[in-house]
Amino acid sequence: MTRPSIVKPDPKLDLVLERVVDVPCELVWKAWTTPEHVAKWFTPKPWYISDCEIDLCPGGIFRTVMHGPDGEQSINHFCYLEIVPNERLVWTDALLPGYRPSKEPFLTAVITLEPHGSGTKYTAMAMHRDEAIRQKHEEMGFHDGWGTVLDQLKDYITTTM
Repeated sequence: MTRPSIVKPDPKLDLVLERVVDVPCELVWKAWTTPEHVAKWFTPKPWYISDCEIDLCPGGIFRTVMHGPDGEQSINHFCYLEIVPNERLVWTDALLPGYRPSKEPFLTAVITLEPHGSGTKYTAMAMHRDEAIRQKHEEMGFHDGWGTVLDQLKDYITTTM
């Protein structure tokens, strides 16, 4: 049973992607919480992840090292805030692991999984501190990027897990 969401989207500050995917919540959860799985689908191709670290506990680290096709590199540090197995995963870059404040926060993400037949109702919400950051994220391609990543996640689960 999925717990009710404690967070309601604010259209001025938040971006939301909601879809139903034909894979069970348990496999989506496993793909989201296991470093070797995250590295296979988490960033839109041709970008790739060379390293992923997960300490799945409140205050624990979620770190990825991403590489782009032209040699770009992006190292992302997040802190887990809430972990409800097979239901909800909340992480932010507003805090570093151990709840240390970060210098340049961009978002807090809430991933919600709900059983839907034999599949999963998947809701990803990116929360921002102000409308300008939300707008920037939308212009960066939030819906296409996070949608592509969800397609990659589903394809990875159905072909590999």
